[in-house]
Amino acid sequence: MLVPLLAAEGATLLNVNRLLTAHAFIGMFLVPVVLLKLVSTGWRMISYYRGTQEYVLRGPPHVAIRLLVAPALVASTVVLFGTGIALLVLDQTHGTLVGLHKASFVVWAGAFGLHLLTRVPALIRSLHRPAAAGLAAATLSVVAGVTLATLTLPAADQLQDNVTVYAGFDAH
Repeated sequence: MLVPLLAAEGATLLNVNRLLTAHAFIGMFLVPVVLLKLVSTGWRMISYYRGTQEYVLRGPPHVAIRLLVAPALVASTVVLFGTGIALLVLDQTHGTLVGLHKASFVVWAGAFGLHLLTRVPALIRSLHRPAAAGLAAATLSVVAGVTLATLTLPAADQLQDNVTVYAGFDAH
């Protein structure tokens, strides 16, 4: 579920000036979904290092993923979504915060790409055996995402209005 949502968010980058409302809406939709992913991954990591048999039997990710990619992915995810939320709350469409949002995206895209490439086999396996608890959590995160995105839609639309004025064209 996360990958298609991220792909939709990425598609808005093709013309972000005209698709800023969609970009912000999808970004806010993603917040609870990404939080669930961070929490579940953190839980698996803690369970592995605490010696929980289920997680120890699966074994750790490759050392490069654990020491380089994962920390970069988590940190850039937090900065990317944090700056995105801040831009929406502060109603900003240009400036230092936008630059930080863009820079964190560059780091995130590289780390996410590497992470995804290493996880494709596990992703395919998980599609064949969805866990009931995981499905319930994912469903709740989607409901929370739709709710959050809908509640923040007026702010996203205001951002779109700001960028169209700043860029010198009207998106409507």
